[in-house]
Amino acid sequence: MSLTIEEAIDWIHSRLPFGSRPGLDRVEALLKRVGNPEEKVPTIHIAGTNGKGSTVTYLRCMLEELGLKVGTFTSPYIEHFNERIAINGQGISDDHIIQYVEKYQELIKEMDQQPESAGITEFETLTAMALDYFLDEKVDIAIVEVGLGGLLDSTNVVKPMLTAITTIGKDHTEILGDTLEKIAFQKAGIIKESIPVVTGNIEEEAFVVINEVAQTKHSRVYRYNHEYKTDYLHPDKNWGEIFNFYSEAGKLPKVKVPLLGRHQVENAAVAIQLFYLYCEMRKFNFSDKDVYHGLAQARWPARMEKISDEPLIILDGAHNDHAMRRLAENLKKEFPNREIHILFSALASKNIDQMIALLRGVPNVHLYLTTFDYPRAIDLTKMEHYENDKTEIVSLWQFGLGEILEKMSSDDLLLVTGSLYFVSQVRELLMNIGSDLGN
Repeated sequence: MSLTIEEAIDWIHSRLPFGSRPGLDRVEALLKRVGNPEEKVPTIHIAGTNGKGSTVTYLRCMLEELGLKVGTFTSPYIEHFNERIAINGQGISDDHIIQYVEKYQELIKEMDQQPESAGITEFETLTAMALDYFLDEKVDIAIVEVGLGGLLDSTNVVKPMLTAITTIGKDHTEILGDTLEKIAFQKAGIIKESIPVVTGNIEEEAFVVINEVAQTKHSRVYRYNHEYKTDYLHPDKNWGEIFNFYSEAGKLPKVKVPLLGRHQVENAAVAIQLFYLYCEMRKFNFSDKDVYHGLAQARWPARMEKISDEPLIILDGAHNDHAMRRLAENLKKEFPNREIHILFSALASKNIDQMIALLRGVPNVHLYLTTFDYPRAIDLTKMEHYENDKTEIVSLWQFGLGEILEKMSSDDLLLVTGSLYFVSQVRELLMNIGSDLGN
């Protein structure tokens, strides 16, 4: 009897206790059993501490303007599990998930009997399923987002046409290293022999490491503010950012992205440069309109996402120091005259001190610390020392959210931020009551 979708997803999640185990041996063994789809699917591989997801989305939307069938593999999901593996923005169907789980259950059961391949993780399983699905569905190109790091990440089995590294910041230091240089070396592990790499706005000490790896691999580097550049203009009057883009191909004036924050200009620039290089390699004809119209279609939930105007509610999964610093900068620039209410939670493994300090540094801020239903979420009993006249502890975020909405004036802003797992839970509730919020 066939599995239900709930049973299929539960089985995938059953591999979660094996944790994050860097290395390619297990995923390579699994891929070999299904005919090595990673060798047959054309891919673009994207790494980086932050900015990967929005860069994937911008690039996908531009490639779709060319009439291409574009696969994407991203994480984590915000609305539905299926969105992690998608084609042209449509998540894999429940029927396909069931089909691949039934195929992979037996294979992985066999692998678990052998010490060298036992204990394949959830992410490794999903990586193999995604590549298998993209091959079966004959995608023209798959954009694959790195899960963690790069060098030893299970997605590093792909044979990419292009690679990109969006940003370098301190995150997952227990696995990737405690300096930008060490983290950059891990991210640079996706660079392949003679395959071009596009780098985003990366600090010099990290870029030096990436550049050295690229040189040893004979890979040409396209560096932000060198081989391609942006000139930030201003926020769009409705929502988003407007900028000029420059590259060897010329100038694109007044490009608009529908996501807020200056870092989105940098992410979009990485995507545009990748788009140009891909078209050049494939000898595709394209027009400026493909870029403008493609970027205008981009949607990326929980990244400076406005879900209500009255009251103004924004969601942003700034889940590490690097992302939180950019978020704080955006709040100061975009909302200097508003009272800002921030509902925040995170995973206990993150640098909570630094993230809270950055949020407290925003003018006119009222901070509410909470926890949520997730195994590694922060323990509120360890948060009490943060309480002061501007920072409250909220034991149940659902009640805290209601209280914040009640006390807000019409000119105030509510920001929900921190762990993407937390933000997705809040988002689900807010979307369900969206009609009551004035949308």
